Amino acid sequence: MADRSGSSPNPAPKPAIVLVRPQLGENIGKAARAMLNFGLTEMRLVAPRDGWPNPNAGPAASGADQVLEGARLFDSVADATADCAHVFATTVRKRGVTKPVLAPDAAAEAIHAEPGKSAILFGPERSGLETDDVALARTIVTVPINPEFGSLNLAQAVILLAYEWSKAESLASPPATDIDPPAAQAELEGMIGQLDTMLDAAGYFFPPDRTPATKRTLRTVLTKPGWSAQEVRTLRGVLSALGGKKPRA
Repeated sequence: MADRSGSSPNPAPKPAIVLVRPQLGENIGKAARAMLNFGLTEMRLVAPRDGWPNPNAGPAASGADQVLEGARLFDSVADATADCAHVFATTVRKRGVTKPVLAPDAAAEAIHAEPGKSAILFGPERSGLETDDVALARTIVTVPINPEFGSLNLAQAVILLAYEWSKAESLASPPATDIDPPAAQAELEGMIGQLDTMLDAAGYFFPPDRTPATKRTLRTVLTKPGWSAQEVRTLRGVLSALGGKKPRA
């Protein structure tokens, strides 16, 4: 089994993402963006339709320039995977080739568990991998998908595999955002009292026998959100402005 902690003494090298005969530069750029989001940087291109480099790839990569700059160009799938011990072909169907079939999560575990370099093949946007491409792989990777609409674009397919691979890595989480502490009860009571006074002056509490129940309902509404001190001050400023008073400094 793979060491899911990411602390294996001899971790398997990162897999290469191999785009086979990609058609649009924009899709190559989007695939690069998907890769770098999850820590993959090695892109290999097999006979891209519009040649390489492609001026449309850079803008679509949204800053994943290092992936595009390091992309290597090959004439065939065999050349692109010659140094790889494990080749995975992504396809929605077996195309008549009998090989082990894995879901993306199982394929990611296999990449981490097995020594040696791995490559993941992705086919052209319109038609996917050909039977001869799949024949060069040892394993097929198939994404469980709606049988009535099996249409993933290239970047979506790349990001699915890259994400599953990344789950065993120690990628940094998005930076946490500090949350203001909740307001003290006295501050909350001051806000509720201010609102009660304004509503009373406006004749809101009517009929009188319903006043206690109405005030309880308002208190329930105003105590649900867990206001911060800044939020309470802001709302009291709003109430003061509505009441024709200048907000307190």
